[in-house]
Amino acid sequence: MRIVCPFCGERELGEFTYLGDAKPVRPAANASEDEVFDYVYLRDNVAGETSEHWYHAGGCRAWLKITRNTLTHEISSVEPAAGVGAAKVGA
Repeated sequence: MRIVCPFCGERELGEFTYLGDAKPVRPAANASEDEVFDYVYLRDNVAGETSEHWYHAGGCRAWLKITRNTLTHEISSVEPAAGVGAAKVGA
């Protein structure tokens, strides 16, 4: 699989690190235990198109939001994921 980085152009998959699903939103500080449990442990196993966060470690070091089909690995869009790195580092 090759990913077209918006900053570096087309690159080999080995330059990137998969972070995870881009859809879950961190619950508010006053969220219930059930909401936090759902956020941390429950994920959909999507068969088809999904949005994911990837890190371009072997290139520009940008965080990217990639829309990819999990069945065919076809990538339909790649865009910068503003602010993702600060929220995910050390997680």
